[in-house]
Amino acid sequence: MSTPDYFHLRPEIEKAYGYTHAVKVGADIKVSGAVSMDDEGNPTAVGDLGQQMRNVYEDLRRCLAHYGCTFDDVVVENVFTTDMAGFLEAAEYRSEVYTTQFPTGSWLEVKGLALPELLIEIELEAHKP
Repeated sequence: MSTPDYFHLRPEIEKAYGYTHAVKVGADIKVSGAVSMDDEGNPTAVGDLGQQMRNVYEDLRRCLAHYGCTFDDVVVENVFTTDMAGFLEAAEYRSEVYTTQFPTGSWLEVKGLALPELLIEIELEAHKP
């Protein structure tokens, strides 16, 4: 069994909320749900779901890059949004993120996320032998 390799994108925020942003065990990488926030934990792009989504994918890219991965290595993507209609309008952007193959996953509309200003949260699983 491999020793888990933990990655903290924003250590102070992760400690305050009680989570680790990503962990790799063997060839499997799990990335916690990313939201649109700055390094102090403040929501960004308030009211703009499309920009929040782009911000989220940038944080996810940073987590994947830590492990030498790209979105081509993603096998599961789960999207949580408070505005499914808005997400469906902005979802075309995913074609710029996943240029080779879309991963499996689920899209869920939820009542709320960690902070009321957040409109979208995306979690990933990647596989990198």
